Amino acid sequence: MVDKLVNSEANNRRIMMVESCFGSSGQPLQVPGRVLVGEGVLTKMCRKKPKTRQFFLFNDILVYGNIIINKKKYNKQHIIPLEAVKLESLNDDEQYRNGWLIKTASKSFAVYAATPIEKSEWMAHINKCIDDLLRKSGKKAVEEHAAVWVPDGEATVCMHCRKSQFTLINRRHHCRKCGAVVCGPCSNKRFLLPNQSSKPLRVCLHCYAELTSVKNNHLLDNAQRDHPDSSGEEDSDDDEVQQGQPETHDLSKFYGDIGEKPAQ
Repeated sequence: MVDKLVNSEANNRRIMMVESCFGSSGQPLQVPGRVLVGEGVLTKMCRKKPKTRQFFLFNDILVYGNIIINKKKYNKQHIIPLEAVKLESLNDDEQYRNGWLIKTASKSFAVYAATPIEKSEWMAHINKCIDDLLRKSGKKAVEEHAAVWVPDGEATVCMHCRKSQFTLINRRHHCRKCGAVVCGPCSNKRFLLPNQSSKPLRVCLHCYAELTSVKNNHLLDNAQRDHPDSSGEEDSDDDEVQQGQPETHDLSKFYGDIGEKPAQ
């Protein structure tokens, strides 16, 4: 059981090792009651293309980062509180297999494991940690989640007007509400999405019409028009520097027993 690992010497050593791999670029991870449940390499669907990322599952947070030197150095640390996470399995297709969505109120994305067994184990362990956290805290699961961005390569023309073709000059943008790839004129409005930012964000015209129809607020409309996009256009995961990363990785490791194995 995961509870047996709390404050154990083995667990403390594992967490210290994760901290050392991130170095000064990461936040401290050693806190009372925290357990490293599992770790491994997953393929994360980024804006421009899929990229390998090192993931660490703790009993209260999910941490991932860029692989600089495999098993030795990582950067671009991201920390996601598990209480806000919802998982959604993805069906296999000809290009991508063994995938699922990691959805939160502020950001959602797809990840893919190397095998069906790894996918099953990751999803089972994450869901078990989420259930335990919600049960202990008495909180309810988050109901609203950020949209998963459509990868750039899946849209050659604007997904709103279906006419504007993307080029080096006519660049792609993402609606922060629905995740669609849209052209500049079809995403020239901004709307406040509090779960994602304290400032108004770029949304497509379709989402803008829906959002404003439920809020009779013309003053907000005037204040948001032509406001700079504070969220940026790039996925921070697209910045990558890797040294000596092998093409294959060890299978993911899990340290806590969740009991009955999920169906394959």
